[in-house]
Amino acid sequence: KPAEFARIRTFLAVAEHLSFSRAADMLGMTSSAVSQIVRELEEYLGQQLFQRTTRTVSLTDQGALLQAR
Repeated sequence: KPAEFARIRTFLAVAEHLSFSRAADMLGMTSSAVSQIVRELEEYLGQQLFQRTTRTVSLTDQGALLQAR
């Protein structure tokens, strides 16, 4: 499904850059749109995919597993 593909593509961009703003730049989106898409994916999966602080973004174990798939 196109919407699921967009969610995964957005997740992979954030996982690659470990930055919502750099992923947004790469995808031609706003950071808030990227953040919303990732939150929706996390809610859909029932898993937190990223550990977020005010300065850093890192993959959780579940996020690393999804990225590897």
